[in-house]
Amino acid sequence: MALPSILPYALPDTSALPENRVSWRPDPNRAVLLIHDMQNYFVNAFTPGQSPARELVSNIQLLKKHCAQLGIPVVYSAQPGGQTPAERGLQQDFWGKGIDDGPEQKQIIEPLAPSEEDTLLTKWRYSAFQKTGLAELMQGKGRGQLIICGIYAHIGCLMTACEAFMRDIQPFFIADAVADFSLEHHKMALTYAAERCAVVLPVQRLLDELNSAAEQAGEETAAGSGNSVLSLAVMREQVAELLDEPAAAIADHDDLINHWGLDSVRIMMLVEKWRLGGNEVTFVDLAERPTLAEWWSIVSIPSGGEELPNIDYYA
Repeated sequence: MALPSILPYALPDTSALPENRVSWRPDPNRAVLLIHDMQNYFVNAFTPGQSPARELVSNIQLLKKHCAQLGIPVVYSAQPGGQTPAERGLQQDFWGKGIDDGPEQKQIIEPLAPSEEDTLLTKWRYSAFQKTGLAELMQGKGRGQLIICGIYAHIGCLMTACEAFMRDIQPFFIADAVADFSLEHHKMALTYAAERCAVVLPVQRLLDELNSAAEQAGEETAAGSGNSVLSLAVMREQVAELLDEPAAAIADHDDLINHWGLDSVRIMMLVEKWRLGGNEVTFVDLAERPTLAEWWSIVSIPSGGEELPNIDYYA
């Protein structure tokens, strides 16, 4: 019932990853980095200094450093030691008692030790959302994307990605920043994630896309420092990009919420973008009249600077 001793294996070739079914793009303003269960108890199952543990730790260090630079919140999950049978639940039937009640096994490995700015969540089940407050933390920060790295890929990492998906949070599963019991388990987790619940991509591509998004946001902020007026065509293109749909498919009088599924998070993104451009518009304006025709009438004839309301991004 205990953890297996994991034999060394080479990480999957990142040039031959499974094809993603969706084209979500990571956004520094929407993402949270989850470093999943990188505790001594779990990491010690790998052969020290060998693949995949060597690359795993190095790539997570790179991810964490880069996310911190971009202002992306960093969250750790860690299982507690000395759990009672009631706390352990059915996991005890599969894995035994788990982490002991001493100080060593439960600690995050030293090369990835959390900083004062990071959040450490106590984790009780496979998914990092169960009994942890992760969902509430993300909601409070207005974040709707979760970057997942750590161990083990086919257990806690994959279950967390699945639950994120079911909570309408976009998961990004980092192929060379997770590790597993074997190459077969690792590949299975990547394939399932790509086909069912997440975007699978390697560390370097994630960092490139985060950098690109940050640069674009900076350019838009700079451009928006002056007063600008949208065109209906530009508005249609921006909405289509958020929906990952062709602009030509979206008609002027389509209900963007009920017909196209535009949610409150993406509406708020439009509000922020358009207000930066000097267009006085509020979340309520867009939510109450969710068509391009109505929105164009709002931004082309501004009604005055009303304060943004406090809203539930996940309503």
